[in-house]
Amino acid sequence: MKSIAVFSVKGGVGKTTLAVNLAYAAAAQSARRTLLWDLDVQGAATYALRLDARPGASARKVFAGSAELRSLVQPSQYDRLDVLAADRSLRQLERQLTDDDKAKRLRKMLKDFDRDYDRVILDCPPGLTELADQVFRAVDVLVVPMLPSPLSMRAFDQLTAHLAREPRKGLSVLPVFTMVDRRKSLHKAIIDATPDRLTIPYASAIEKLGVEQAPIGARASGGVAARAFNAVWVAIERAISETGA
Repeated sequence: MKSIAVFSVKGGVGKTTLAVNLAYAAAAQSARRTLLWDLDVQGAATYALRLDARPGASARKVFAGSAELRSLVQPSQYDRLDVLAADRSLRQLERQLTDDDKAKRLRKMLKDFDRDYDRVILDCPPGLTELADQVFRAVDVLVVPMLPSPLSMRAFDQLTAHLAREPRKGLSVLPVFTMVDRRKSLHKAIIDATPDRLTIPYASAIEKLGVEQAPIGARASGGVAARAFNAVWVAIERAISETGA
């Protein structure tokens, strides 16, 4: 099993949209047994797949070791794609992780899924927090969505500087430009200056994720947006294979 986190220092960059569509690509395009773990208290990834947290679910208790992780997993309506939904207890998780001082708790939790899944994708809350540091220690690939803008790129530079202070052996970092609109001169200039970076276009089909509550590939598999998400997934699989996974 290999794990992929979708993470950004700042919000509003299409993080959840990317996580949901990458999870669908893993399950549908690569036929991987896939778990999407929604770690963001807003629960947008959970909502986008038409699910809710199970009654009485508490992610915080799972991290504390007093609840069974597998009991919170739910099947989605898509083959090979399950979801570990977000719940309100995540509001207290950050303080708990700081107090517990258990730096490798998330890594150990992910290992519990070794037999059940080929890929686990984490939709992470924004910000350089204790949870973020646990994610960096635990996952194999870190996918970082950003807008083609100076502020968003500055946030990515802050992340890379943070990671450099405590290098994570075997961690691949994959930046992705999102909401790209080449009609905007700034977007075009930045994209042209970094031609090798993966891009997700600005598209109405992507904006409808919260309305239609379905991955792009499930409702517009031949469209430009679906192909863009699939291309990012191919890059992730390549990064995993290059590290010997």
